Order: sequence, then C-alpha cells, then structure tokens
Amino acid sequence: MVTTPDTASRDDLRAGIVAAATQLLRESGAVAVTTRAVAQAAGVQAPTIYRLFGDKDGLIDAVAEHVMAAYVSGKSVAADAAPDDPVADLRAGWHTHVEFGLTNPELYALIATRGSSAPSPATVAGLDVLRRRVRRLAAAGLLRVDEERALLMIHSAGNGTILTLLGTPADQRDVGLSEAMLDAVLTSILATTPATVDTSTSTVAVTFATVLPDLPGLTDAERALMAEWLHRSLTHPEP
Repeated sequence: MVTTPDTASRDDLRAGIVAAATQLLRESGAVAVTTRAVAQAAGVQAPTIYRLFGDKDGLIDAVAEHVMAAYVSGKSVAADAAPDDPVADLRAGWHTHVEFGLTNPELYALIATRGSSAPSPATVAGLDVLRRRVRRLAAAGLLRVDEERALLMIHSAGNGTILTLLGTPADQRDVGLSEAMLDAVLTSILATTPATVDTSTSTVAVTFATVLPDLPGLTDAERALMAEWLHRSLTHPEP
C-alpha cells in the first residue's frame, strides 16, 4: 500500500500518543494513564484518542504492543543467534524475560493479566521465540516431556516468578528466586543425563517428534496420526 500524507500523518499522530502514554505509564503507573492525561501529554484532544484507539483499553493495548514488540524483536534475534547450546540459550532467554518484567512492572502486570481469549500479537510472538528454544532442546534429545508441556511449564514458571517478585517490596525480594525456579523447571523437563545420550522411551519419543514433519514416504494424514500417537504416549504414560 502506498503511504499518503494523510496516512503518514495518522501514523505519526498515533505513534506520538502511544509514546506519551508509555512515558506516563513508566513514570506514574497505570492509574496515571487516563484519556485526559494522555491527550494533554500528547498535545491532542481526547476525541482523537477515541478515534484512533476506540477507548482507553485500546490505548493501553497499543502501549503494551509497542513496548513488548520492541522487546520481542530483540529477544527473537538473540534466540536465533545462539543455537549451539540450547540449555544456555534458554537460560539467557529466561534471565532477559525476568529482567524485562522487573524493569517494566506496570506494563508487565497489564500484559500478564490480559485475557487469554485475545492475546496481543507481541505476546504470541514471544511465545513463538520460547517455542523455538524448546524445539532445540527436543531436537538435541534433552527433553523428557513433550514440547508443549515444556513450553507451558517454562512460560508459567517465568510469569509466576516475575509477578511474585513484583508483589514483594524491592528490598525484600529473594534475589535467588528466579534462578531457583529455572533450575526446578529444568530438572523437571530435561533428561536425567543431558551430557550423554538418553535412550529412555520418553526422551526418544520427544526427539523423534521433532523430525516427524521431515520423514519421507508418509502422507500428511499419516504424519498427523503418528504425531497423535506420540503425544498420547507422552501425556498418558503407564501408571
């Protein structure tokens, strides 16, 4: 689409409002991000905000999208830049994520409490980065649980750790909590002896699932059926 002066002006106006709201959020918290305050800071009339964002919630979503998208962009580059050690890569991503949450407490709280029915594209992109990191663990034969279970465990533990730390006064926070939580999750999802080949049934099944899409001689339906069998085996082990 060709950018006209009108669309460029609209984009610039929208970006200016988002920037003003972002600054208010960081300096004074979510309660300060009122339509009137943002309009005054951005030098526009309140109806302009409603016209561009629909309502205050739409504006808050745009702010979260703006800050989170910049963060996810850097996180995605980092995820693709260190493929040699998937465990170290995951640790680096975890530490970056926790640091982001603690550095942007008001924004992170807004993102974390947003309804799951319509997650923002930036949040979805962040999960895609984590999914790629988990896939590397699986492809290296390091997972003892299926990829989706590992993804959910890491994601849940990370969010819970950040919200717990944010809910504690800064001078009373357990500085070792983040590392302890990550170690606990890794102990649960990684093969017992990742330095050597783990031939346990679950680890072999998880690793096999990573190459299933590339297996020759199978139809899409056959691959889907095999994927279902592997998933069932991993999620419903024998008692």
